[in-house]
Amino acid sequence: MLMRTDPFRELDRLSQQFFGQHSPGTWTRPSPMPIDAYRAGEEFVVHFDLPGVAPDAIELEVERNVLTVKAERRPVTVADNVEMAVSERPLGVFSRQLFLGETLDAEHIAADYDAGVLTLRIPVAEKAKPRKIEIETGAEARSITV
Repeated sequence: MLMRTDPFRELDRLSQQFFGQHSPGTWTRPSPMPIDAYRAGEEFVVHFDLPGVAPDAIELEVERNVLTVKAERRPVTVADNVEMAVSERPLGVFSRQLFLGETLDAEHIAADYDAGVLTLRIPVAEKAKPRKIEIETGAEARSITV
């Protein structure tokens, strides 16, 4: 097998691993659990990238409106006579916390895991949904949406 070696690529990888990834004007730590989050109608949807994580190695916990996601990426087992050439994928236990506001219903979170992506669907709480309040005036009643 022929492998092309690029010492600068390896230096970049090591510097990102120890110092974080550089974006214009800031330095941030690399996240082993990147997310996308958005509101879709009456629910809040969060996607966690967890490639290479077995479904039984994922734990979800909600305590006082703090959602904690823990995942463990275990090492690939290779035969005794095999020598690892490159090992760049992070291993171990990773966790991430999301603070759920009072406008979300933390009691009814739905979770789905497919193709290395954990998807959480968090419904908007009833008390946070728009509602109409009747206002009575002298001769007629009308409603106002709040």
